[in-house]
Amino acid sequence: MKKQLNYIVFLFLLGMLFRQSDVNAQSLNIKNDVFWNTKDGQPIYSQGGGIFRFADPKSGIEKYYWYGVHYKEAETYRNNPSVTQGRNTFQAVTCYSSTDLINWTFENNVLTRTELDQHGRTTWVGRLGVAFVKELNLYAMFVQHGSEVLIAVSKTPSDDFTWHQKISMKEMIGTTNTGDQTVFTDDDGKSYLVYSYGSGRNKIYVSEIGVKEGKVNLLDCTQVFKGESREGNCMFKYKGRYYMCASNIYGWDASFAYYLVSDNVRGPYEPVNNMLVMKGSEADYAHVTQTGFFFNIKGSKQETVVYCGDRWADFAGNGLGYNQWFPLSFDGKEPYFNSLSSWNLNSKTGEWTVANDNNYAKNGSFEADRKLVPMHVKPVQTELMGWTTTVIEGNKVSLDSTTSPVLNYNNTEADRKIVIGEKSLNMGDKIAFKRKVSQSIASSPYVQVKDGYYTMTAKVKNSSGFQRLEMYAKSAGKLSRVSFKNENPAWKTIELKRIAVKGGKLEIGFVAEGAANSFCQVDDILFVNDR
Repeated sequence: MKKQLNYIVFLFLLGMLFRQSDVNAQSLNIKNDVFWNTKDGQPIYSQGGGIFRFADPKSGIEKYYWYGVHYKEAETYRNNPSVTQGRNTFQAVTCYSSTDLINWTFENNVLTRTELDQHGRTTWVGRLGVAFVKELNLYAMFVQHGSEVLIAVSKTPSDDFTWHQKISMKEMIGTTNTGDQTVFTDDDGKSYLVYSYGSGRNKIYVSEIGVKEGKVNLLDCTQVFKGESREGNCMFKYKGRYYMCASNIYGWDASFAYYLVSDNVRGPYEPVNNMLVMKGSEADYAHVTQTGFFFNIKGSKQETVVYCGDRWADFAGNGLGYNQWFPLSFDGKEPYFNSLSSWNLNSKTGEWTVANDNNYAKNGSFEADRKLVPMHVKPVQTELMGWTTTVIEGNKVSLDSTTSPVLNYNNTEADRKIVIGEKSLNMGDKIAFKRKVSQSIASSPYVQVKDGYYTMTAKVKNSSGFQRLEMYAKSAGKLSRVSFKNENPAWKTIELKRIAVKGGKLEIGFVAEGAANSFCQVDDILFVNDR
């Protein structure tokens, strides 16, 4: 009897072990700030698109289909990110499929340049989405094409899409083109084009997708916003509420993530004509992205909304990777952006966790800052995003360009072969100076900075003339620091190990005390748990 009982206990424990292993196997890592590959190691090229759930026509199994544009320059920049690309050359709309949102398979170049060139000269092609049109049993792609909107169709999600018709938006909104656009599909299967006014982008509209005179078209037009210019227009639904989201009109550069909320897809959206900045996106311009699109995972344990940001790095030079994805959290109806470099997602349960290798430093490569700071043009800026500059001695930071020190530095092509992106931190002045550049890191309601040991690294390059030049981290009254005041004419990696963090908060930064015209550049700051 005892042997039988022991055997039953053994089987129970073995089952628990396999069950736990199975759960862990379903939790897969999403890593930002890198270029992504398919599961067989091929580069993913997908910008300005969306993810939609359709049944595989062969197996009947529901899959996620990810559509986006492959620009020729995306290949060039990926191979050599030291040079920002000045043109955008359409190659194709790509389609990838997945069952878990992490392992992607290339399906097809579903809309090719060859197909488009048959109908005239191909210029700008971008900002797209796909909807299933039940009345015609067709999949319809809505994509910006030159100064109008192209509708292309296919009988399956991943076969070739062919030219259906090109429509002018003039009659609906007053411009032939949309400013930016995406496709949103509601729970009832209805799909909508979400887009902005073509000139100035200070209005946002919602139009239902359907059939008109036997062709796929837009059935109506509802204006849901009028105010500040916004682009990157996209929408998601959570707990019965509709969230209209957008970015500032900063060209290829990143910005805050904005939102409005409504109980109806056609509005009214609140606050009326006054988009709010999504909390969590302030310190690093939504992890150096523009709003791209969203997808929902309705798991067995929770529903998770994933923000899929576009980083137009090929054209902005603002880092590595074109696709940056983040889980959102909610306080009631208020969304919160979790800026994470690495996190784990269980697509079965919908649960997510912070990965061990997450970098807790915000704007650590200084790519959120569009121009040299202080910046006189929109947005007027006297501080680096996520960082606080404290001038102890020397010229004060101001919009007076004759005296103010410049807080960041334009990396050269040679620099960018070693450090990431166009910008780095700059500490220098025309006169002798003492300065501290710091960042406070603390647990949020949704992401805990756990007690334990951490490692901080940075790349530095500096002149001679420093009496003091240090990188530091401080938590619960304990200070860790490393000096690098000797001249470093080439980029050098410095490191602080076993930084003790207690109480879920700390301060990191740099202290400089230098002679007139001495300088120090800092880039690629990492603050990672030692686990």
